[in-house]
Amino acid sequence: MPREKVRVLIVDDSASVRQILQTILNDDSDIEVMGTASDPFAAARRLQNEIPDVIILDIEMPRMDGMTFLRKIMAQRPIPVIICSSLTEEGSNVMFEAFEAGAVDIVPKPKIDTRQALLECSTRLREAVKSAARARVRRRSERRMIEKKLTADAIIPRPVQGRTRPTTERIVCMGASTGGTEALNDVLELLPPTCPGILIVQHMPPGFTAAFARRLDSVCQIRVKEAEDGEPVLPGCAYIAPGARHMLLQRIGLRYQIAIKDGPPVSRHRPSVDVLFRSAAQHAGANALGVIMTGMGDDGARGMLEMRKLGASTRAQDEESCVVFGMPKEAITHGGVEKVVSLHQIPREIMLWYQAGHAAVAG
Repeated sequence: MPREKVRVLIVDDSASVRQILQTILNDDSDIEVMGTASDPFAAARRLQNEIPDVIILDIEMPRMDGMTFLRKIMAQRPIPVIICSSLTEEGSNVMFEAFEAGAVDIVPKPKIDTRQALLECSTRLREAVKSAARARVRRRSERRMIEKKLTADAIIPRPVQGRTRPTTERIVCMGASTGGTEALNDVLELLPPTCPGILIVQHMPPGFTAAFARRLDSVCQIRVKEAEDGEPVLPGCAYIAPGARHMLLQRIGLRYQIAIKDGPPVSRHRPSVDVLFRSAAQHAGANALGVIMTGMGDDGARGMLEMRKLGASTRAQDEESCVVFGMPKEAITHGGVEKVVSLHQIPREIMLWYQAGHAAVAG
C-alpha cells in the first residue's frame, strides 16, 4: 500500500512566504500542502472542514497573533504545530513561550540568498514536518506533568564529604530533538550543583541556543550556558551546543574542554548528536554517560553504539515519555543502549552513575 502523505496547512500573512513554503514542501513526495491561510481567522475557517496533520504557523500576523492561535488550537483541538518565524535571538522568549504553549518545533523562515542556504533550510523544514506528523500532542491541561521535587535529596543521597575524586572526571553527553526543549528543562531542573559536567546537543537553529541556555540557567540549580570553543568542562555546569555548529569533547591532560567546529550537517543535523557522542567515545570512554532523548530520525544512534563499545554507560528515554520516539528507538535498534528509562528517571540515573564512579575510585 502506498504511504499516506503528510498533509500540511500553512498560516502566514506573507503571500511570498506562503508560496516558498508550499513549493519546498510539495517537492517532497511524502508531503502535501492541503492549503494556505493569510491569518488565523482564515485558518480557523479551513479547520472547520478539514484537519491537517501539521500546521506551519507564523508568529507575527494581523488580527490575531500566532501565539494566541496556537493556544486556542492546543486547548480545543490539538494538532502538531511548527512555528516558522524570522525572529531569532530578539524573539527567543516568544519562541519558548510557543514551546510551552504546545508547539512541537521551530524553524527559521527559508533563506534564499544562496542555493546552499535554501537547500539546508528546505531539508530542515521537510524533516520538521515529517517529525511533527508523528508527534504525540495533548491538550495542555491534560499533559502529563513530570513530578517535581523540592530538593536534590529526593533524587540521590547527599555525597559523602572528603572522598578522593577520580583521576579522570566523569562527564555526561545528551542529545535531543523534537520535544527536547521541555524534556531538557525537566531533567536539568532536578539536577543538584554536585552533578557532573554535561554537554548537550539539542537540534535548534542558530540564534536560539543562547537564549535557550539563559532560560534554563534561570530555573536550574546548576549553571547552564551556550558552549564556547576551548572552554573547560566543569562539574555542576551544562553546555548547550550553538545552533548550526558542531560541538565536540576534547581531553587536555586529565581535563575536558569543548571544541566548536564548522562543517557539513551530520545525520542531517548541525549540531549533530553523533558528532558529540563519537568525540565522547574517543576522549572519555568509560568515564562518559550518553543519554539520548525524544526526537525523530537516527542522529546519535551510531555515536551511542561507539560510546558503549568503548566502555561508556548509555541511557535512552522510553517511548511513553517521548514526544517522538525516533532517536531513542534507533539507538536501541543499533544496540547502543544499556538501559531504557522514563524522562523523570533520567536525573536520578545521572547522579547514581556519577556517584558510583566516585565510590569506585574511593574504594
